[in-house]
Amino acid sequence: MKSITINGSQRESVGKKATKALRNAGQVPCVLYGGDKPVHFSAPELAFSKLVYTANAHTVVIELDNGTTFNAVLQDIQFHPVTDNILHVDFYQLFEDKEIALNIPVNLVGNSRGVKNGGVLRRNNRKLRVKALPANLPDFIEIDITPLKIGDKVYVGELPTEGYSFLHTDNTVVCQIKTSRTAIADEDEDEEEEGAEAEAAAETTSAEE
Repeated sequence: MKSITINGSQRESVGKKATKALRNAGQVPCVLYGGDKPVHFSAPELAFSKLVYTANAHTVVIELDNGTTFNAVLQDIQFHPVTDNILHVDFYQLFEDKEIALNIPVNLVGNSRGVKNGGVLRRNNRKLRVKALPANLPDFIEIDITPLKIGDKVYVGELPTEGYSFLHTDNTVVCQIKTSRTAIADEDEDEEEEGAEAEAAAETTSAEE
């Protein structure tokens, strides 16, 4: 999984007054959990752009000004209800020998046969929660929808797993091709064409005989 580095400064004071001063200076107060004790630090709001405003999943390398480095994942983020400015960020520390649960985006590739016939692609789950060691976390879950016909569904239980496991039941639907009025008409036309071709072939055979 790709990693993003965030350079921050350890916070000595965590009171409301100090937090307000940080935000006024364009800094975001952060907390890193998962270790022996929480680590309080701050980082410029711009440092989070590649982490927050993306659909991709990333791990994070937190480098503090005291020389300390931590591997982590984004756990929670709070935005201002009016300005959408980042108010607070929580991280969870990663350890090489400890599994972590993380939401991974689903990437659909290909052009579905069902969609070509007028069906509608429905994405039931745009992200799937997986559990794995940090080194085995995938960047995304890729699904080729090319062979899907109208009415077909892709279930979690059908997806391959390489070094990770899904925290969903096997019958969880990831995506499906829904029918529509135009799709039914298209299918009927296909059936009529196939029937006409079959009749023509039969008449040709009889004539030859």
